[in-house]
Amino acid sequence: MADKLLVVEDVDMVQLYGINNVNYNFIVSQFPKLKIISRGKEIRVIGDDAEIGRFESKLNIITEYLLYQGNLKETALADIFLKNENFDNTASPDIIVYGNNGRIIRARTENQRKLVELYKETDLLFAIGPAGSGKTYTAIALAVCALRNREVRKIILTRPAVEAGERLGFLPGDFKEKLDPYLQPLYDALNDMIPQRKLQTYIEDGTVQIAPLAYMRGRTLDNAFVILDEAQNTTLNQIKMFLTRMGCNAKFIITGDVTQIDLPYKNDSGLLQIRKILADVKNIGFIDFDNRDIIRHPLVKTIINAFEKNDENNIEQDKKDESNRKNRI
Repeated sequence: MADKLLVVEDVDMVQLYGINNVNYNFIVSQFPKLKIISRGKEIRVIGDDAEIGRFESKLNIITEYLLYQGNLKETALADIFLKNENFDNTASPDIIVYGNNGRIIRARTENQRKLVELYKETDLLFAIGPAGSGKTYTAIALAVCALRNREVRKIILTRPAVEAGERLGFLPGDFKEKLDPYLQPLYDALNDMIPQRKLQTYIEDGTVQIAPLAYMRGRTLDNAFVILDEAQNTTLNQIKMFLTRMGCNAKFIITGDVTQIDLPYKNDSGLLQIRKILADVKNIGFIDFDNRDIIRHPLVKTIINAFEKNDENNIEQDKKDESNRKNRI
């Protein structure tokens, strides 16, 4: 008689066992010849070697299903056991990851799909485009997928706190509370993809790190998926500092919108200059999102188009004014 201790990683055990242990009881009922004892993430299995092997195989299928789908229903368990089905997470190439409650997070536009494809080919990507085009959301979905697949050990999300000049002392609260207003969009995306309890654990143990750009200085980021958001608000020196943090087995995605620069002088934006500097560097990808990628409320696209038209009119008016001034001279 064999005795084996199995440790379940990554998944939420409450979801695995189900309400009132309904899932756990069903699983145990499928192995009447085994003695199964569970305690937290540890499951001790006693019995015949072959039967223990079958149990371990089914448990792996179940945890993989839960990892991608975000939930485990009795019908899914029945399919795994009674229909002997495996979990196939390659059914649709557009699916990036399964979020909470089985929510499917997929690449929904042409440029989002380009971002996903280019991510497979290169370790450093720039995603540049208007608000609402899904740049950051898609990047975070790729990061969560990489973490679940154990391609990286941690996710690091950062953005410059430009609105307060990275001097946050006048805001109320502790350090985290001062920063949260700037980092909240990143939390929102993560909350769609990782159960709240699991996300809190990840944040506490450093698996997921969310910090202002200033705190990247001096670090070497190995085995990490790193996203710099709102990069249009970095200076050239800041973006250089960030890019040179890249360590072994790291993935970097930089997102930004050059029409929403909050720096005192817009030409100081590092994102405006970086493309020319890195133009001849191999293994770096650039994806240009546009208004066709906007997936928020339809009015957002209309608003952005109106602002672009206004900017074009202002440029034309400035040219006319300059021409009239020269003619008067």
